[in-house]
Amino acid sequence: MNGIYYYLIAFLIIWISSLLFKDRLSEHGFEINFPVIMWRTDRLRGVISKISNFSPTFWKWYMNIGIVVCYIGMFAMSWILLSSIQTALETPSVSIVLPGVEIPGSPIYVPFLSGFIALATVLVVHEFSHGIQAVREKIPIKSVGLLLVAILPGAFVEPDEEELKKSSRISRLRVYGAGTMANITLALIALLVVSGISYEIPELFDENGIEISRIVGDSPSEGILKQGMVIESIDGKKINDSQSYLDIVSTFSPGDNITVQTDQGSYNVVLGKNPNNESVGFFGIQASKHFELKDNSLGELPWVLFSLAEIFQWIFTLNLGIGLFNILPIKPLDGGYMLEILLSYKLSERHYKPIVNAVSAIFALVIVFSLVAGFV
Repeated sequence: MNGIYYYLIAFLIIWISSLLFKDRLSEHGFEINFPVIMWRTDRLRGVISKISNFSPTFWKWYMNIGIVVCYIGMFAMSWILLSSIQTALETPSVSIVLPGVEIPGSPIYVPFLSGFIALATVLVVHEFSHGIQAVREKIPIKSVGLLLVAILPGAFVEPDEEELKKSSRISRLRVYGAGTMANITLALIALLVVSGISYEIPELFDENGIEISRIVGDSPSEGILKQGMVIESIDGKKINDSQSYLDIVSTFSPGDNITVQTDQGSYNVVLGKNPNNESVGFFGIQASKHFELKDNSLGELPWVLFSLAEIFQWIFTLNLGIGLFNILPIKPLDGGYMLEILLSYKLSERHYKPIVNAVSAIFALVIVFSLVAGFV
């Protein structure tokens, strides 16, 4: 089933239920204003305060380093985004993230379950880190809680805006940079976990062929090959591992009629043009390594490693990608406010405000152009 249908079903269930029980939910801290459902709670505020007060010195120096990391990330992401304009029509550098849904023009596909879990970690870690640092800087938190925007989960921490404006520039930088720094930190932790799992897999499994993990919609393989098939050979050339698969498929051109031998039979596929390089043949499949357990006496437990690896891989990818995107110099993103504070050290408000607004507009246009180019 296409992931978009899961969203539609969930949307109907959630919103019909919330409207039917709106009065009862309101008694428990829920605010229902379509398309947003917010749940405010004092318990989460207490958790944030405890974490912030656990080691104030650590949070101070953690975010002193974080400010430097954020500015490096801001300038690096700005350069990458601006440099991508010339290749936007071929390989868009910006993509909408919607787990389980194939976005036209997007170079990546985010699986539904693991992508949804990873996206939730991005939002919760990001917002709660803002709150932890705000408490550390003695800035009151007006509200904290969880939310749904249509059906997409999130979290929010709302510091007192007036107190935030009155605080020192370094305090505001720590608060604004906390979300991205937390995302980057979680991404690094996830990368370590994936590396550990990747180290353990060869000890338990033997690689044996290539398995089709996904069929791209409206591609040459759709309706012919199926998810879960193990590719054993292509045009009579045996597929032993991922490297032999890559070596073989790189030799094909658009229009080639190839024979794919799988564990479920033999199939013919006429290759199309690769969306990112029209001179390269396009199957329209995403493939992953196929493994066999060395010791069957271990049962099904070792196979859990692959599910964990996928979840932590997407936690790494989405936290790093979305965290760095949030540090772009665009208001109302955190990066826009950090650029504003940086310029305020040398310029008056009358001069830095127009600069930040102009920079925000330029980068917003680049992002819109890249998204539209991807759809086209």
